[in-house]
Amino acid sequence: MLPTYTLRGDHKGLLNNKSILITGGTGSFGQKFVRIVLDNYRPKKLIILSRDELKQFEMQQILSTQDYPCLRYFIGDVRDKDRLCRAFYGVDYVIHAAALKQVPAAEYNPFEAVRTNIIGTQNVIEAAIDSGVQRVIALSTDKAVNPVNLYGATKLCLEKLVVAGNSYAGGRTKFSVVRYGNVVGSRGSVIPLFLKQKETGVLTVTDERMTRFWITLEQGVNFVLRCLQMMHGGEIFVPKIPSMRIVDLAKAICPYCSIKYIGIRPGEKIHEVLISRDEARHTVDMGEYFIIQPQFPFWNYENCIGGKPYPEEQEYSSGNNDVWLSVKDLRKIME
Repeated sequence: MLPTYTLRGDHKGLLNNKSILITGGTGSFGQKFVRIVLDNYRPKKLIILSRDELKQFEMQQILSTQDYPCLRYFIGDVRDKDRLCRAFYGVDYVIHAAALKQVPAAEYNPFEAVRTNIIGTQNVIEAAIDSGVQRVIALSTDKAVNPVNLYGATKLCLEKLVVAGNSYAGGRTKFSVVRYGNVVGSRGSVIPLFLKQKETGVLTVTDERMTRFWITLEQGVNFVLRCLQMMHGGEIFVPKIPSMRIVDLAKAICPYCSIKYIGIRPGEKIHEVLISRDEARHTVDMGEYFIIQPQFPFWNYENCIGGKPYPEEQEYSSGNNDVWLSVKDLRKIME
């Protein structure tokens, strides 16, 4: 079963009459985030910041400022700190989703990945502190755990920067991270590739053993909103999500297609990890999710009350997960 994450009843007004900004707001996550917020809350302003004017134009055809007066579309890049300072003026909450996410693109253009994912994150942190933003949530990935590619390494840097941002802010701005796995249907997902290959009758799978964590866009957005509600600043929130085998996904999409194994590509792992063995000793199991606690003196344990320690030196891997999606489950999700 896929988990659901919702705000507690007494916090459903968390976003009402607040100014919220999302970086990378025209991406897969950003568009779903904006839709969910508009459907369920009454924000004072909802600012969509991204650098792609075409995507902003296309998004405005669906979500116009005439229909939703709270919407603001800002052209800007997280590499430009001055633009961020102007965009963050009067903003209460920032969701930092902007990133270069394609593993091969990051390997071929490493300087660009560093400028966006690392320097851009530093700019977001500094602009948020200077502008008096109350809370910042940054999105990370399982590839940040023991990274084997540059994209994962830049996300690891993002996590370290965001957690340390609490020390720089001195309590005025709170910073936390949400770390989760592969997102169903997002840009770069294997599903569009399989659907295209379906026409040929042959689906390419890198390795028969390969597994991944699986989460839907809606789940991801709702979990981020839940964490925005709970955060004290410094946490890395990790949802409990199911695993699936890539070969099962291929069978779910096209049961009559043959499967061709092509070998693991550079920068790939057989299994992804959401909590490493080293992180386990300062991780708390909160029931529906985990909190990786920061190793900083500013941290207090108030929001971990009721949790239990995660087993020491036990990693949370897509290969040793307790919950798995079957072929039937995957078909239902894709529908």
